[in-house]
Amino acid sequence: MYRKILKPIFDFSLALALIIILSPIFFLLIVLLFIFNKRNVFFFQKRPGKNERVFEIIKFKTMTDEKDELGNLLPDELRLTKMGKFVRKTSLDELPQLINVLKGDMSFIGPRPLLVSYLPLYDEEQKKRHLIKPGITGWAQINGRNALTWQQKFVYDVFYVTHLSLALDFKIFLLTIKKVIKSEGINSAGQATTESFKGNE
Repeated sequence: MYRKILKPIFDFSLALALIIILSPIFFLLIVLLFIFNKRNVFFFQKRPGKNERVFEIIKFKTMTDEKDELGNLLPDELRLTKMGKFVRKTSLDELPQLINVLKGDMSFIGPRPLLVSYLPLYDEEQKKRHLIKPGITGWAQINGRNALTWQQKFVYDVFYVTHLSLALDFKIFLLTIKKVIKSEGINSAGQATTESFKGNE
């Protein structure tokens, strides 16, 4: 009952309420990112959701699109702005995903939606992460986030899928608040962003 009925109702109601309550913060961030990121405010990207159905995720953009003399994007650490670092550290870049939750593409809690290009790289066990809607936060995020290896993340993701419950969601919700306050596990060690998943071999 919780998985099929109560969780979707909770997601929609809370997303709508937060969008209304946090609208002043939304507008302030839009203005600041417009200035610091040279007019690049939002980040859109195709991601696979439940049953591998592809949707477009929305986030606040934390990097510019600056390129070198050959037309290639500069390394992430050079494109990450000061404002972008703050937004990422405080997890405010995730706020626009409330729209994804409202549309029904995502849940508040579930495995993070990753790149479409990763789909052929999962083994059969890892594919189970797509049996439910992806989330803004999840079991892997409160157990290490980007500090984990990909294989560790997938183990946590599948654990969540098979043990989904109101009690587990409540625990993840509380621990997420703690993680955000402490800014734990935002990046992999020594990197501005986490490394790409290249398969299990």
